[in-house]
Amino acid sequence: MEKHVFTIPNISCGHCVMTIKNELTEMKGVVSVEGDPAAKQVTVEWNAPTTRDAIEALLKEVNYPAA
Repeated sequence: MEKHVFTIPNISCGHCVMTIKNELTEMKGVVSVEGDPAAKQVTVEWNAPTTRDAIEALLKEVNYPAA
């Protein structure tokens, strides 16, 4: 299992975190998504076939690109 904390400058509230969580949990292999709107960070845990690049691509696609 891999785990990474993504910094996402566009996060401004809990709704932003929920949007990201809903999108990422649909990816096959994503185990958990936890967000902190104050820190503008999302922690993601995943297994194959998901990759960090795929997560970053989806974040960009839903207008929450990782910094």
